[in-house]
Amino acid sequence: MTIDWTDDRTSVDWHELEALYRAAPLGNKNADDLKVVFGNSMFCCFARDNGRLVGAGRVLADGRDCAYLCDVAVLPSYQGTGLGKQIVDRLLARSQGHTKIILYAVAGREPFYAKFGFLRMKTAMAIFRNRQSAIEKGLLSEN
Repeated sequence: MTIDWTDDRTSVDWHELEALYRAAPLGNKNADDLKVVFGNSMFCCFARDNGRLVGAGRVLADGRDCAYLCDVAVLPSYQGTGLGKQIVDRLLARSQGHTKIILYAVAGREPFYAKFGFLRMKTAMAIFRNRQSAIEKGLLSEN
């Protein structure tokens, strides 16, 4: 496995990225929406193996205070190979200098992110468009 890395958004096939997120699985993210959210992110990285998109991630950041690591996705056939760790390492390196780096993870993936030094926040709260679905998935708690 020889991975080619880039943060160049201009060469991304947004439909290929859409398929990656669906396969990862991180849900159904529309190609047009992915183009917007990656375009508005301060940092991003894309991993390709023989030209095929196999991993991606991004960071929303303000340049000083807060950076938000999100949307780390790896094709299932590449999960467990260290590719996800490399994506997170690259994004964290780019985010250094921010006062805080925040992460929103898929439920059950917390032990993976703890290896990078992430700790649970006691005061984090969120408003989701589909509140009931987020509660059912264990992402939100009403207590």
